[in-house]
Order: sequence, then structure tokens, then C-alpha cells
Amino acid sequence: MSPPIEVTHFTDPGCPWAYSASPAHTVLRWRYGDGLSWRLVMIGLTEDASQYERRGYTPARVAQGYRSFRRFGMPLRVQPKAAVAATSPACRAIVAARLLAPGSEEAAYRALQLMQFTSAGLLDRPGDLRGALETVPGLDAARAIEMIDAPQVREAYERDRAEARSAAGSPTEAQDRAAATDGAVRYTAPSLVFQAPGQRLEAGGFQPLEAYDVLIANLDPTLARTPPPPQARAVLERFPAGLTTQEVAAVMTPNNLEPYRAEAEGQLIELVAEGVAQRVPVGDDALWRAT
Repeated sequence: MSPPIEVTHFTDPGCPWAYSASPAHTVLRWRYGDGLSWRLVMIGLTEDASQYERRGYTPARVAQGYRSFRRFGMPLRVQPKAAVAATSPACRAIVAARLLAPGSEEAAYRALQLMQFTSAGLLDRPGDLRGALETVPGLDAARAIEMIDAPQVREAYERDRAEARSAAGSPTEAQDRAAATDGAVRYTAPSLVFQAPGQRLEAGGFQPLEAYDVLIANLDPTLARTPPPPQARAVLERFPAGLTTQEVAAVMTPNNLEPYRAEAEGQLIELVAEGVAQRVPVGDDALWRAT
């Protein structure tokens, strides 16, 4: 059996492009399972909210901007927040989760994304961060927030930032999917770098599912590939933490086509009626969980 393909995910919980890529990434997890080994690297888009303010961002402008991401299907809240927030504290909270409870960082990242895009919570307010992280199984949320400024967290975070800012001369830069907003050329969220023995392929920034699929097929054409399930219940059972409507639809749709959202939602509603699923309102949509 071939070793799993390593996937380095350069990202930030404050990036709407990264959030919008969630359906495609969920498909990869369903399709390839343990054939992919994921690693999160925090970009740290801003260290202080003033960086966004100097670029002209306001709560209203941010909320207005989210409207353009509706086409990707993830739940959104377009009511302006109380302030524009830096993303560094949230990134460091995710790093703290990684150090405290290895393996919990993916769930921590997901929780903070949902907070950012579907609630009034701010990514640089400790109380808001703690509230979101309290939903992560096996993680001491209070301790994670206490550690945000700890030396070991700061050091690990700076290693992430440095790695994220190593995109100069890369295929990502060649495709104009890199950025240099704070100096060094960095990977934009949600860049995925796929690595197999002796091979490295990049999908820089936001990419369609087909791009990921092509890279994986070229890295290892023998990798087991799980077909899409005909029933939404199988998807919820595979992802017990819950998925959005668009994520479920993407997993159920064959051949990398546009997700069959209406069909998936119809099945999910029936599952709730049967008492085997739960619908939790989130933003302008919902999370669906098996019961």
C-alpha cells in the first residue's frame, strides 16, 4: 500500500475564500479518506485590526463583501459586526489547540470559521474565541485561550507564518495565486500542497475540486477512491460533527459536477422528519448532524 499523500493546507480562519472551499475539501476527505494526511499551517493574515482599517475595511464593507461568496453555498451572516478583527489571535488559538490536544486543530479551525462567518463573534476577542472552541471535543478551550500568548505557542505560530511566506518562485506565485501584503511572498488561503515521495504539486489559493482531483490522480493513480453515496445519511454518519447543506451536496454529487443541492437538502429534511438527523440553524443555512 502506498503511503498517504501529504496535504499541507495553508489557511486562516478569517479568509472567506478558505471558508468557501470547505465543500471541495470535504469531498476530498470523503473520497480519499486515510489516503490523504492533512496538516494545517496558519497564515496569520493580520496581527492587528489596524492593518485592515488602513486598507479601508469597515464592518459594513466586510459584510457587503460576504454577499459575493453566497454563490459557493456556505452559510453566511451579512449583518455588520461591532468591529473589524485581526486574525492572529484565532490562528494562535488553533496552534494552541494543536499543542494541547494534537488532532483537535482541524475541529478548532472549523469552529472558528463558523464563528467568523455565521455569528457576531470576533476573531481577536478571547471570550468569543473561547465560546467557539468550547464546541471542540477533547479540547480545554479555556486553557487554549490562556496559551495564546505563551512562548511555545508564539514560536509555533511564527514557524507557521514563515512557512506560509515561502511561496516566492513557487507554482502558486507563477499562477498569480500568491500575495505579498506584509512583505515576503506568501501562500494565500486556502492553498493546498500535495506531496508524495519525490513529488510536490501545488494548488495555490482558491481552486475548483477538479484541480485537486487532477493533482491527486497524478501523484498516485492507485489511491483508493470512494464513490459518492446515493444517500445523505451516509455522509452525516461519516462526519458526525456536522456538515452544511452545500458540503453534503458536494459529497453526494458524482464526477466533480456542480453539487445537487436541492436533492441533498430534500433528503436531509426527510432524515430530520424520521428523527435520525438534526438541523441546526447557522447563518442563512444550517448544519446537519446524525442523531
